[in-house]
Formats: sequence, structure tokens, C-alpha cells
Amino acid sequence: MIEVKNITKKYGSFTAVENISFKINEGEIIGLLGPNGAGKSTTMNMITGYIEPTEGEIIIEGYNMAQKPRKAKSQIGYMPEGVPLYSDLTVKEFVTYMAELKKVDKKIRKEKVDKIIEKTGLKDVEKKLTRNLSRGYKQRVSMAGALVGEPKILILDEPTVGLDPKQITEIRELIRELGKTHTIILSSHILSEVSQICNKVIIINEGKIVAVDTPENLEKKVSTNNNIYVTVEDSENKMDTIKEKIADIKEVKLIKENEDGTKQYILESDGDVDLRKIIFTEFAKENITIFEMKKPDATLEDAFMKLIEGGEK
Repeated sequence: MIEVKNITKKYGSFTAVENISFKINEGEIIGLLGPNGAGKSTTMNMITGYIEPTEGEIIIEGYNMAQKPRKAKSQIGYMPEGVPLYSDLTVKEFVTYMAELKKVDKKIRKEKVDKIIEKTGLKDVEKKLTRNLSRGYKQRVSMAGALVGEPKILILDEPTVGLDPKQITEIRELIRELGKTHTIILSSHILSEVSQICNKVIIINEGKIVAVDTPENLEKKVSTNNNIYVTVEDSENKMDTIKEKIADIKEVKLIKENEDGTKQYILESDGDVDLRKIIFTEFAKENITIFEMKKPDATLEDAFMKLIEGGEK
């Protein structure tokens, strides 16, 4: 478990993070989101113990980071952005070196290193120098370095940046698998990735938390429930006057005309009225054939943009 209590970080007169608090429970995969300069990296660096907060406290698995830093840090595996590796070491040498830094018992060190190499899919390249690896394998090596020492918490900063689609899929699957046995904080600019992987999202903007919720709940909050997309065949142009026939329709907008002669519209309604039943009934009366009808999909990107632009939490 991670508890962040009233954390503030100041650099002179500049406040990078201001009085933020949140709790991450065991086994959760958390997405940490925010625009550039929002305070994400500062927050992650404070959680790892790399920098100290100006005010507040951080509790890692029951250990206060300020009072028992070694105990607290031993619970954390950190995969930094940019994949900083020692280029003159082989994969196995690098992971072994990380095990030494983390004071893994010498008697079981080799066994633990081999286990991590196997778990992260690095067995075939364990004798290669890290500088000769593809970007995807370098990401795996960095993750192996974070995993060695069996930390309960993993902090992954942009784990899929710069990867091709196949590599991204592989790393995502690895993160999902690790989520079964670890608590994970994931920072990413790819919001669809966060939506697919994370149980909960923490959004930071201008050094303050603007939302803590599940991706699904955040998407629901910005869902345009009162709008409907319809694709119709309307040979008599009855759509031009449909607003007059259905009182709950506020606006009818033509989106596009398709090659097959159908047209797509967006229908905007007043209040919380569900237009679908009304549309089916009235369109049939007007001899308007419906080919498709759907509500607009709200995404985590929509919620993110609304929140950082000052929308409702």
C-alpha cells in the first residue's frame, strides 16, 4: 500500500506539487496522468525517495519514507523513462548488478536473476550487450532491473514510449501479468493504454489532483448521453423538418453524406431524455429508414481534456 499525505514540493518560489493526497491499495494498477509540467514526475520521484517533499509524508508498505528510507525504498522497483542502461554490460550482467545494488542475498542471487530474466522474456538475449538490443528489449531489461529484489511496488515511467505496435502489445501484456502480483503505478502519455491496463486513474494538473477514479467512471462523467448519431436513408428529405416532429430534439446536424446515398446526422436533445425509442417510432412514421443508431463514445482522452481545462471533477 502507498499513502501520500498532504505532499507539497517547492523549488524556491515555484510550487511543483501542492498539498496532494491519495492512497493506492495492494494489487491496484494506477495510471498517473497529467500534461507536461503538471507535477507527475515530481510526484513519482518523491514516491521513490529520489527527492524529498517540502511538506507532508509518504508511507510505503507501512514505512515512512522520511523516517525509514531504506525499508521504504526496498519495497519499490522503479523503471525510469528513457531506459538508462549501462551499455558496456550484457543483459545478465546488468540485472546481476541491479541485484547487487538491492542487496539480494549472494546465495540466491544467481537464481533470482535467472528467474527475472526468464519472466521478462530476456533469456535469448541475456549474453548480448545492452547497447546492441532493440528498443523493445531495452525496455524489458529496464523492467527486469526494476523487478529484481522482489519489490511489492513497481513504478513504471512511460514504459512503452518509442516502441512499435508489436512491442507495445508485448509490454502491455507483461504489465498486466505483473499486476497479478504487484502494485503498479504507471505513467503514460498514451491514454488509451492507461484505459486498457489501469484499475484507477489519478490526474494531476498544475501541481494539484483534479481526479481520482476508475477510467470507466471518468468516461461516464463526460459522456454525451443526450446526443445520438443516426445514419439514415431519407429520399424525401424529411430530416429537414424532423426537429418539428420530435419536441425533445434540440438540434439536427448533418455530419456526412455516404456514397451509398445514406446520410449521418447527430441529434442533440434537451434534458436527460433517451431519444432512441422516440426516434424509432417517429422515423418509421416519416418513412425514414434507419441504418445505424448509436451514442457517441466517451473516452479517457475526453475526460482528461475536460478536467485539465477546468471542467467539473
